[in-house]
Amino acid sequence: MILNAATAEVPVIAIDGPSASGKGTIAEAVAKKLGFHYLDSGALYRLVALAALRSGVEFDDESAVAGLAKGLDVRFYSGEIFIYNHIVTHDIRSEICGMGASRVAALPAVRAALLARQHAFRKAPGLVAEGRDMGTLVFPDAMLKVFLTASAGARAERRYKQLKEKGINANIRTLLRELRERDERDSARRTAPLQKAADARELDSTGLGIDEVVRQVLEWHRQNAARVAGSDR
Repeated sequence: MILNAATAEVPVIAIDGPSASGKGTIAEAVAKKLGFHYLDSGALYRLVALAALRSGVEFDDESAVAGLAKGLDVRFYSGEIFIYNHIVTHDIRSEICGMGASRVAALPAVRAALLARQHAFRKAPGLVAEGRDMGTLVFPDAMLKVFLTASAGARAERRYKQLKEKGINANIRTLLRELRERDERDSARRTAPLQKAADARELDSTGLGIDEVVRQVLEWHRQNAARVAGSDR
């Protein structure tokens, strides 16, 4: 990735981890605390999956799906996500879009089509980006990289509660099986597999509350910022 001087100076906090580990909740909270921009990279892949579903395109049709990704008319505004001027914030959170996102994310042409969109979120005063390859591929120069984990059981419980709160029927055993299958698929894919960056800090959130995790990430950010400030003196 080639950055101009101005972009390179914009700090990035990259939060990666498996599905339902709490990345989105934590990243959004950290961004709000710091006044940074927020990138939900998974939403982009879910949007592509939704576009494929609505266009009748198979998830493994790489050229067709990449074409959809390139021409996607997407807007993030006031907490809502729009595709072709239609709000799809809740539509993309369905389980089928989640599974579809995992499949289209394994396609190199699709990832290439969305890379520039992700880079465009890097604006002053800073960015908190969450996903599966934020620290390894999209923002390898991020000032702080966090790999957020949790046990499969804890993640299935969280997903189950989320779905029930939305009035969506769910079976926790099915969710647990699907999470494990997705973990395997995301970790084993040849393009941008889910993995911890060599310089990332791992944080297991299994027994932690949201506030505890947010405080830890903010403390790591404070430490890094102080170290950078000290080295510039």
